[in-house]
Amino acid sequence: MVIREARLCMVVLLATAFAVPVFAQSGESTFKAKCAMCHGADGLATGPMGKMMNIPSVKSPDFKKLTESEMIADTTNGKAKMPAYKGKLTDAQIREVVAYMRSLEK
Repeated sequence: MVIREARLCMVVLLATAFAVPVFAQSGESTFKAKCAMCHGADGLATGPMGKMMNIPSVKSPDFKKLTESEMIADTTNGKAKMPAYKGKLTDAQIREVVAYMRSLEK
């Protein structure tokens, strides 16, 4: 019984250790496919679309003050010129993209 519980703990620990990179990786691929054309591959929005649409950089104070919930809502429902991704991306994909964008802030 103790050995079975120890194995289960090891599986949970390993799954947790590898979940973050996979989560970020899938967020990165979705970001590159759906978001980078406007937000830029680096999230700095310095390209033609980012400038034309006045998109804030992930390093800007306006972006940094957004909560995760606000970012999820904006991505799900759209905001200003940004289209809604509800029905185009799953809730999990939207959360992954938000997590990836937060990683670009650093």
